[in-house]
Amino acid sequence: MYVQTFVIYLLHQMENCKSKYCGCLYYSANALARIMTKMADEEFATTGLTSSYAFLLMTVCEKPGIQPKEISHHMQLTPSTVTRLIEKMEYRGYLKREHIGRTTAVYPTQLGEDLHPKIKEAWKKLYQRYSNILGKTEGDKLTELINEANERLE
Repeated sequence: MYVQTFVIYLLHQMENCKSKYCGCLYYSANALARIMTKMADEEFATTGLTSSYAFLLMTVCEKPGIQPKEISHHMQLTPSTVTRLIEKMEYRGYLKREHIGRTTAVYPTQLGEDLHPKIKEAWKKLYQRYSNILGKTEGDKLTELINEANERLE
């Protein structure tokens, strides 16, 4: 029942859309991604990191010794993008890599560990910010629908 109501709401929003591309999933998904990236970067600015770097550091802090391949999976980024992010965070002093045979383990430095609580607080504020705009229930449901669509389209 709720999903039907939510879909009707979205269709109503599309009817009131200012762009001729509102009916296109590609356009709408990218527009939403741009809005959310801007919002996330504004919230994570308090950490001195963009949202991508903040999520990388949070992932490593929550599982020290994680391998880049697993980071790619969690962050839904290509391995080459993750490697580039890790290199930049290593250069800035937040992460360190250890090569163990053919594998690489990624660890937070003390600087990275010290920043972790501030990152989690920024993430919480991001959630609160978009929940205040969309409504908590609607935001949570939209997140669920987007994740389901991602899984089905992969």
